[in-house]
Amino acid sequence: MTIKLHCFGESGHSYKAALALELSGLDWEPVFVDFFSGVHRTSEYRDLNVMAEAPVLIDGDVRLSQSGVIQQYITDKTGKFGGAPEDKYEVLRWVLWDNHKLSSQIGMTRFLMNFLPEEKRPADVIGFMKGRLKAAFTTLNMHLEGREWIVGYSLTNADLTCCGYLFYEEPFGFDRKDYPHIDAWLNRISALPGWKHPYDLMPGNPSDRA
Repeated sequence: MTIKLHCFGESGHSYKAALALELSGLDWEPVFVDFFSGVHRTSEYRDLNVMAEAPVLIDGDVRLSQSGVIQQYITDKTGKFGGAPEDKYEVLRWVLWDNHKLSSQIGMTRFLMNFLPEEKRPADVIGFMKGRLKAAFTTLNMHLEGREWIVGYSLTNADLTCCGYLFYEEPFGFDRKDYPHIDAWLNRISALPGWKHPYDLMPGNPSDRA
């Protein structure tokens, strides 16, 4: 049975799950969530996912939201991306760090800077958030010095979660050339067989609303 992932191209959280599915080799297909039209606020979508968020994975009777949970489900199903047994908690530590300190901050900052009308963009909030993100980018860049992957010696969910927003071109205070170890790490990820850019992997693109 084909796994369905309810997602949309602009969503870095969706991308984490979609990229894990794509690189795992599982049979899956994206289902477009028209987030910017407000479909996630409808009663029908809340019946699908009471948290009113994307992504949502459906695999037979299994229905999951939260990208980190979906990534762990893919690992449990395939044996991939979990890292060595002794690295289990280190992978989890980076997934939680990303969810609290990196992706959640990028998602809001990127939305405020790109998807709100220009006259409604709160400059002070954006400036504050970019400062927080600079600290997070510095942490990740320092950790990656001398390493190919965030944890251990191969791609894990730590990498798949932390890269979730970093391939998007819209501005959110991140310039790859300022963080050479992150830049090299992202190049390693994009060189993996089967890698796709989020706008190529999932339906939904800012140009659709232009």
